[in-house]
Amino acid sequence: MSFDLVLAGGTVFDPVAGTSRVADVAVTGDRVARIGPSLASAAGEVVDCAGAYVLPGLVEAHTHVFADVSKVGAPPDEAHLRRGVVAAADAGTVGASTFAAFQKYVVAPSEMRLVNFLNVSVLGLIDFRFGELLNPDTLVPDDAIEVARSNPGTVRGFKIRLSEDVVGHAWRPLLKTSLDVAGEAGLPLMVHIGETPEPLPYVLEMLRPGDIVSHCYTGKPYGILDAAGRVLPEVLDARARGVLFDSAHGRSNLSFAVARPAIAQGFLPDLLTSDTSARNWRGPVFDLVTSMAKLRALGMTMAQIAPRVTIAPARVLGLDAEGYGTLVEGGPAHVTVLADTAATVLPDAAGGSIEAPRLEPLAVLHHGRRVELAPWRGLP
Repeated sequence: MSFDLVLAGGTVFDPVAGTSRVADVAVTGDRVARIGPSLASAAGEVVDCAGAYVLPGLVEAHTHVFADVSKVGAPPDEAHLRRGVVAAADAGTVGASTFAAFQKYVVAPSEMRLVNFLNVSVLGLIDFRFGELLNPDTLVPDDAIEVARSNPGTVRGFKIRLSEDVVGHAWRPLLKTSLDVAGEAGLPLMVHIGETPEPLPYVLEMLRPGDIVSHCYTGKPYGILDAAGRVLPEVLDARARGVLFDSAHGRSNLSFAVARPAIAQGFLPDLLTSDTSARNWRGPVFDLVTSMAKLRALGMTMAQIAPRVTIAPARVLGLDAEGYGTLVEGGPAHVTVLADTAATVLPDAAGGSIEAPRLEPLAVLHHGRRVELAPWRGLP
């Protein structure tokens, strides 16, 4: 048997089984043909992956990719695919009134697989300077539900930002209506926290299993820690009943001073995401693999990181049914190979920094095709 390409000698992660082993990954066409030892001799092309991590193609569950329409939108293929991410969800940049343009001009032409959390405001997130829900009438339930029902291939949930500069003091009825919209559509609601009008426990008590708390390591007021640096019991209770927590770095949210003690206490994100946008893709976020490196430096292991950037977001987004998030024989050849680099000073979003090795894409396959990689945007 001959193969088109073999990724040779890397540590191959199976995030579903929670295992890893040194092996070769052989690809023929758009499928993974074999995973095992000593396959390179039968390959038309060999990529030496010794010492590198071979994962299913990365899945980003929180980004902003409505470029040229929203001030926060980055170009998806350049910001993500060429940095190791093969599928991603736009998290609320798009509202019902702008969805058609997003579908036509972003989703359709993109090389990577794109879905979204639809903003409950019809306006979406066009400009951070103007809260999209300060006028509560911009939350039009019928519009949101109709767009979701008419576009199940793209809309995989809804998004509300609960910061006070977005919702004012009307957060509670706006959140309740958003939960009703999501419930009627049968989809999860992603809730942005940090600088909410009231403490986090009041928000958590309203959420349902499958809903997502975004920016779980925010250093802004009303986060997940108490004054002594312990994870709030209400946060642990919410997780126990099925509420999910998303790391979502972003320009102003990930705080090492919050993430470090939370991780030490065993509170890991269910979804490890970057919250990449046009405001931060040249720093402090850069990309998903840099966010992975930061949380690894704070105490997470690659075994813990791997499922949170592959199968976990794929399941939340319904992309596991399309073969995303797994790396198995006979499955689609979506593969991301990551290598360690020299130690680099990596910033958080709250003025902190840490010196640690970065992760850098060595090879990326989407549907078996090699992706042209982009250099790290933190380079001089």
